Amino acid sequence: MSQDEPAQSLLALMRELIAIPSTYPLGNTDAIAAYCAQRLSAAGYMVERLASGGVANVVARIGSGSPSVVFNVHADTVEHGERSAWNTDPFEAQVRDGRIYGLGAGNCKGPMAVQLWLAEELARRGGPKHGEVVFTFVGDEESLGPHGLKFLRDSGHVKPDILIVGAQTENQLVVGERGVMWTKITAHGSTAHAGMPHLGDNAILRMLRVLQHLEAILSPAIAARKSGTKQATLSVGTINGGTNTNVVPGSCSVTIDRRLLPEENLQEAYAELRAATLAAGEPEGSVTVELLTGSNGFDSGASGAGVAAFRAAIEQISSSPARFLDVVGVFDGRYFARDGIEIIDFGPGEGHEGHAPNESTPLDQLVQAAQIQWRVLCELTGAA
Repeated sequence: MSQDEPAQSLLALMRELIAIPSTYPLGNTDAIAAYCAQRLSAAGYMVERLASGGVANVVARIGSGSPSVVFNVHADTVEHGERSAWNTDPFEAQVRDGRIYGLGAGNCKGPMAVQLWLAEELARRGGPKHGEVVFTFVGDEESLGPHGLKFLRDSGHVKPDILIVGAQTENQLVVGERGVMWTKITAHGSTAHAGMPHLGDNAILRMLRVLQHLEAILSPAIAARKSGTKQATLSVGTINGGTNTNVVPGSCSVTIDRRLLPEENLQEAYAELRAATLAAGEPEGSVTVELLTGSNGFDSGASGAGVAAFRAAIEQISSSPARFLDVVGVFDGRYFARDGIEIIDFGPGEGHEGHAPNESTPLDQLVQAAQIQWRVLCELTGAA
């Protein structure tokens, strides 16, 4: 397969995908799901459009039996932000100096274009010789929500032996991720006129005492936890309190981002944070802790058939050994963290390009990603 063979098709796909808004908020993936479903139905796939919580998802399958090789990529993007920060139209793919610019060009419409190309190429060449191949295009990823791949997993619509998640890895391999936990802590007080603050109970001051306690007691313990090159972390993300400068605040809340090592457990991490918060010494009932969302991390190892196929393909296409990376963010494979399957994050693009103005991805990486994953499919399913 020459470089020119997929390049024009990938560029055309990128132009069409970037032109379809799928931003969060609101996170509407109806139009882009319809686009994917139409293409893959025309290619001969058995296609289902599955909605959960108003989020549109697509599952397209070809072949049957084992192994079940499932490709996944999310179709939603973040908002483009200030239009003046963009040098191009965010919804029009433009090629400059070998890079494709546009909203989602990296995260995650670049990997999405590659997977669509791969799906159509597989069907054109007769499908897998053994096993099934499933392509899933989902929403609700940018909100860390439950209505995308988590819904497909929990409802049994996909049961992979090998899960390949489209991600910005510069065509290298990620086989382990930290988990993520978002929590909300609320300090409760009572309002009063700021001219007589002693008549109230200042919730912001209560929250400051709680945060100081967490910083002194919990943060050092979490900072000491490592697993290889992965680091456990705790970060205060937002703080909100009060209604007006001349009113003693009756409520104050913070949200906390906690990154979990693969061996840590979400519920245990929540219990740890809650216990540390309630041990800050504030009156009973004056501080509450709420788990907003979260999932465990995973480490699927480097010895499976999927990783072996990727390592061989990367070396064949790039003439360099495959590298294993750590990622800052999280991808949807984490919903299968305790299922005992192979989970591999792979795709074109650099991680720092996502969620930024003038987002772009290199066209040559798109082509290389297509070539690598085609060889992987040939190895795993006998496609030719």
